[in-house]
Parts: sequence; C-alpha cells; structure tokens
Amino acid sequence: MVYLQKLEESDFDIFKSWIKSQNELFQFAGPIFTFPLTDNQLHKYITDERRIVYKVVLSATNEVIGNAELNLENSTPRLSRILIGDINNRNKGIGKSIVNMMLDKLFSEFNFTEADLNVFDWNKSAIRCYEQIGFVVNPNVASKQNNDGSIWTAINMTISKNHWLLNRLSKTQAPNNK
Repeated sequence: MVYLQKLEESDFDIFKSWIKSQNELFQFAGPIFTFPLTDNQLHKYITDERRIVYKVVLSATNEVIGNAELNLENSTPRLSRILIGDINNRNKGIGKSIVNMMLDKLFSEFNFTEADLNVFDWNKSAIRCYEQIGFVVNPNVASKQNNDGSIWTAINMTISKNHWLLNRLSKTQAPNNK
C-alpha cells in the first residue's frame, strides 16, 4: 500500500502544495513552522538531528502522498506531523499503515518500549485511528496552543510496545466476518 522513505529537498514543492492555509499548517505541524512554508524552514526541519522525517510513498505508483516524523527529542519518542497530503488518499486506511510502520521502526529498529503523540481534541477521525491501533489518551497531559488568536487543545496519547504487539496479534487472529 505505502512505504516510508526519507524526505529530501527534491520533495519540498509537493510538501508545500499540501498546505493551503495557516490553520492547515498548524493542524499538521503545531507551532514549528510559519505560513507560508518555505524551503528554508523545510531544510531546517529535515536536518534536525532529533527528527527522522519521512515521505509517505504510494507503492503502486511511487507517488509521494504524505509525511510522517519520528521525534526523538524526549526520552519517550513521539510520532509527529503525520499527514496524508493528497486528499484523494485519505480515509483509505493509509494513516493506520503509516502509524504501524512508524511504531515498528521505534519498537523493532530502535528498541524503544513506548511512544506517544499529540493530537488536537477536535480531530475525531485521527483520534479514532490512533485508538484502533492501541493508543490510549493520557489524561494527565494536555496542552493549549494559540493558533492565530484561537486556542486549540492538544491531547496526548500513548502506547507501549507490548500493548501494540498484543493489539496487532489480536487483529490478525480475529475471525473473518463474512
């Protein structure tokens, strides 16, 4: 379906084409970028040693359709800036594939035992996606962020390696409903 590959400078134009407004940029990236996105901002982003930035590539066509980041600046790694930029590819299960690939990298390649992410509380479809993978809301962590005078609440969601593995195992062993 999709695969992850390091985001490169040659991908900047398509990346910038996905973000049409300050609100879209803030929803995707929080306060780390300013609108409109520039090559300079994106260069700093992909060269930040605390981040591993991927482009999401559609396997069938090798078309770049999204972005995903592993943020390693804290002791608990964070999945960040997950975006399916091509709206024609949204609501097709690709988000779940991206998150599972990122968790596989964190838990298998990097040997972490837990991960987290932040998501705005009004983004119900993203929250459902994360919950289906096994993330749970951390009720002790939330933040208020100012988006151009409007206050948005970001909730924190966590998952352990063991919970993720058990959740994946239970889904592969579930009987097919016909």
